[in-house]
Amino acid sequence: MLLVAIWLGTLAAGIGSVWIAAALSFGVLARYTQHMLSMAAGALLATAFLHLLPEAFESQASAHDLFLTLLVGLVFFFLLDKAELWHHGHEHHHEVVAAAPHHHAQEHPQSHAHAHGHAPAHDPAHAHAHAHKPGSWAVLTGDSVHCFGDGILIASAFMADLRLGVIASLAVLAHEVPHHMGDLVVLRGGTGDRRMALVKVTLAGAVTALGGTVGYFLVDRLQDYLPYFLAVASSSFIYVALADLIPQLQKRLSARETVAQIAWLGAGIALVTLVSGLAHGH
Repeated sequence: MLLVAIWLGTLAAGIGSVWIAAALSFGVLARYTQHMLSMAAGALLATAFLHLLPEAFESQASAHDLFLTLLVGLVFFFLLDKAELWHHGHEHHHEVVAAAPHHHAQEHPQSHAHAHGHAPAHDPAHAHAHAHKPGSWAVLTGDSVHCFGDGILIASAFMADLRLGVIASLAVLAHEVPHHMGDLVVLRGGTGDRRMALVKVTLAGAVTALGGTVGYFLVDRLQDYLPYFLAVASSSFIYVALADLIPQLQKRLSARETVAQIAWLGAGIALVTLVSGLAHGH
């Protein structure tokens, strides 16, 4: 029964986030992109600080070890980001040297997409994919690996508590939307085929369920390590919120736009709290 719940949660998060991203990227909701980023940041921070970490600290694990795990997790995700940026930036540099005119022709759509919040934080990766069509497979591979990790994190949350699993699934769904929006923009730019771009990113999102299945059997045999899984999950959510999402919101805005941004951030926190209350009530 628990495995079925994990499958439902991972599929909702993995595929649901892709479809919402498609609605935002291709549909009439495109103008709400910045609001979605604000809400995702609020939801991620609330999930980490109000649910995952308290659950971890209620266990028998020592506070020192859990804080150390959280710190190592944050540094790990930072280094992972560095490695990805360096790798794609290195490839992109050689490509610019080899085909500078082609690259400059491609820069404008990318900067336009970023200005509207359609591209995630890793612009070099997306610029590389834009300029060289096979690069879209690199984007999909990275997305699949990321989704597999999300699946494991969701499974560990479900193993701790059904309510936490639902919250983690929603949080993953929220934070994957901006990433998938960037992927869809890149893939559509490479092929011009909106439907094929959606199919490819949906398949990558479905890998979340595979990660959830592996996580179920892994966490089941490592119950004592569950608090540490939750701490790592928290570090992932905190890192994505503070390093990827919030920097995209740190721009000079009018008073009205700033109030709206803060309101949507608060809405993300409220959403997580509300879902927690509803799930707890059942």
